[in-house]
Amino acid sequence: MSILLSDISKNFGTFAALDHINLEVPEGELVALLGPSGCGKTTLLRIIAGLEHADKGRVLINEEDKTDQNVSQRGIGFVFQHYALFRHMTVFENVAFGLRVKPRRDRPSNDIIAKKVHALLELVQLDWLNDRYPDQLSGGQRQRIALARALAVEPSVLLLDEPFGALDASVRKDLRQWLRNLHHELNVTSIFVTHDQEEAMEVASQVVVLNHGRIEQQGSPSDIYDHPANAFVSRFIGQTNVFDLDKHDADWLQTAGLLPPHSDGKIAHVRPHDILIEKSTADQAAPATLKDWQHLGALIRLELVKNGSNGSAAPVFAEMPNDQFKQLNLNRGDKVDLKIRQAHWFH
Repeated sequence: MSILLSDISKNFGTFAALDHINLEVPEGELVALLGPSGCGKTTLLRIIAGLEHADKGRVLINEEDKTDQNVSQRGIGFVFQHYALFRHMTVFENVAFGLRVKPRRDRPSNDIIAKKVHALLELVQLDWLNDRYPDQLSGGQRQRIALARALAVEPSVLLLDEPFGALDASVRKDLRQWLRNLHHELNVTSIFVTHDQEEAMEVASQVVVLNHGRIEQQGSPSDIYDHPANAFVSRFIGQTNVFDLDKHDADWLQTAGLLPPHSDGKIAHVRPHDILIEKSTADQAAPATLKDWQHLGALIRLELVKNGSNGSAAPVFAEMPNDQFKQLNLNRGDKVDLKIRQAHWFH
């Protein structure tokens, strides 16, 4: 099912939570709504679900106008951050709940419900826990049960609000890959809300970056990372170094081989992996000094100080593979030469 949001606006008093949002989600996509707290992403998700009503605009699912339709008639599955499982019901009964409360004419038989629930529990790899209660499960298991319950009613659209936000980092990472694989298998049009950029980039096929109730950019994870539309997206998605030509960075950038564009761009954003480092053979002329470094698994992040800045300038961060760092045999205090491969220029 495709989703089309047309000119959606929502105010809470004088606060504009959503400001003329237009968004199209093609059938079968897994889309992340990404942005800082208060940017409007959860409000937008709740409007799609019918849990909240927009002040203006329309919600169309598969070209059918659902704007004024009750939440129960939209055919949407919803997964919350805090599971919302019924503590007095077993895992089996939690997943069966949505089927059991259907109107009598639409309600499957008990045998069909049982088959369907066991199939869903196998899908989320937890059928062996069908007679347990939520309090006997781990956080990751409870979230997978919540997802199975949402899928039980065969939703046309699946909405997930910070689905892994309450879990610790290692469980969250495992569930990201699991959700991506599950989506490939089911192909249900899905939208999930997150403020975790890594989560959005890893899981989603499309990322929608929101800020102050507006869409800043929409595209594939690689498009948004490699071609940020503006300075906000560049800063929010991944780490970036910011160089301001009006604050005496122009000469320093030229020593790093980066010339300003002929247009009126004044601010250069440079990703750490776009800074190439060599140990300097001419200490006096070297543009930077290695202050410190961090191990990030297979990568090393280097913290550099611009020479001649009297220590007042912001540090410069570069990244390189662990093996390359070892070959360079760098130590704190070493002078380094650097070359900037590319930058994004903004006003």
